[in-house]
Amino acid sequence: MGATAPAGGPGRAAGLGVAPARISAKGWGWQHSGRAAKAVHDLDLEIAPGERVLLLGPSGAGKSTLLHALAGVLGVDEDADEFGSLLIDGAPVAESRGRTGLMQQDPDSQVVLSRIGDDVAFGAENLAVPREEIWRRVPAALEAVGLRLPLDHPSSALSGGQKQRLGLAGMLAMRPGLLLLDEPTANLDPAGVVDVRDAVRNSLDETGATLVVVEHRVSVWLDVVDRIVVLAPEAAGEPGGVLLDGPPAAVLAQAAGMLSAAGVWVPGHVPAVRPRTGFPPHDDSTDLLLAAESLAVSRAKGRRRHPAVPAAVVPSVRISAGRALSVTGPNGAGKSTLALTLAGLLPAAGGRLEALEPLARGAGSAPLKWRGRELISRIGTVFQEPEHQFVTGSVREELLFAPRLLGHGEDGVDGLLERLRLAHVAGANPFTLSGGEKRRLSVATVLAASPQVLVLDEPTFGQDANTWAELASLLTELLDAGTAVVSVTHDATFSQVLGGDRLVLGAPAGGAAPVEARDHDGPADRSADPAVAAPPARAAGKAVRR
Repeated sequence: MGATAPAGGPGRAAGLGVAPARISAKGWGWQHSGRAAKAVHDLDLEIAPGERVLLLGPSGAGKSTLLHALAGVLGVDEDADEFGSLLIDGAPVAESRGRTGLMQQDPDSQVVLSRIGDDVAFGAENLAVPREEIWRRVPAALEAVGLRLPLDHPSSALSGGQKQRLGLAGMLAMRPGLLLLDEPTANLDPAGVVDVRDAVRNSLDETGATLVVVEHRVSVWLDVVDRIVVLAPEAAGEPGGVLLDGPPAAVLAQAAGMLSAAGVWVPGHVPAVRPRTGFPPHDDSTDLLLAAESLAVSRAKGRRRHPAVPAAVVPSVRISAGRALSVTGPNGAGKSTLALTLAGLLPAAGGRLEALEPLARGAGSAPLKWRGRELISRIGTVFQEPEHQFVTGSVREELLFAPRLLGHGEDGVDGLLERLRLAHVAGANPFTLSGGEKRRLSVATVLAASPQVLVLDEPTFGQDANTWAELASLLTELLDAGTAVVSVTHDATFSQVLGGDRLVLGAPAGGAAPVEARDHDGPADRSADPAVAAPPARAAGKAVRR
């Protein structure tokens, strides 16, 4: 475990002018407008200056709500109800906003300016840090998080994982007394997980700031934090608040079983998942749904008139009924762009993409030219940012949107709500859900249309162990029923559970990313930690099988 940095006394931290913050919650709770249950209930918690706390709990326990409250950004909801007191350094959080830096779950929500150097400088500028000091901090912060790009690189050209690194760099450049991180490594490649964790640790060693980090994967932060706090969700007749609190080793040794049952990712424990009952053969020509050759993908505007260097060029892709394809590789390699192209939402920058029967079903061989109703009944896409696909005012209405558009009935909606643990928020506004709940809802809205191909971008983001297992089990059922599943993911255990093929995009170096294709049908390797698995080897621009 990492040692607690000095708090308030002389030393390196004091020399940087960073005073670590103290947190005090007494009977604190928060209830979003229109919600029957409180997001956080009866919270009593004291965090001393300079402490490093890992905040755990099942999906929906209120972890993100607490972080947003500490950052002073919950007060915009005038119809919500607040209970008890929540203080930073003895003052209400609304008076302490300059003391905190919050990195949110959604990377897009924290990008402010068009160039990455300006974006990193933004927070420090608002704190009136001298200009010369700001521009000493900016490149150092970008280097610390592994985002090695020119300061004038457009922030709009970053991948989701790169935007996470950018957001953290902005927090580090501010040097707040309280650093609040909400799933900071969720969309990062394995090397990026290590970069970000080490950058946070180095910053804390340098400044002595207080840390509260929300992360489902305990093992990532065990050698950084000195305390684990587990929140309990409000239940009928049961108090919420703190379920467990103590040094990491003691909490894990004494309550590993309880934590696992509550959905916490305990090191060495992988939840049971419904196994595949069989795999289609590699000679899948009879069940082929989508085929691509020399497929170049790009999000560059105007690429038809002014062709841009593609994000990736994939020699061959075969998507067949009942088979899974996991797309992985470092951040910025073009994984999400490839997924959107396969899903018929982006035009190819080169090569060929063809839909075959029975997927085409008279709509033509080019998914990009299909009408909306034709597309959602054939290929369902879950975006990296769940909010980008919400179009109604309640969870239930979201699930009914696609079936109604297709002229289907409401059969199966209640089953999806129960299966993905969303029944208790069926009447809630989708934008008020926790990050994990938003992700499950985004998956459920696609499943409600019963497409033949699923394209999922980081489907396990924000999931506790129990909801992860339920989602993985549901996908194995769909695979066995003949649905094809394409997943963009850094979750190695998830890929192994689904089986099928793996497509590895390599880091681009002045051109399109090289590709390696691998098969990994068979039982999952339960010993690997999905959060810190070693990055795969890369092939130099060719597809291979093993």
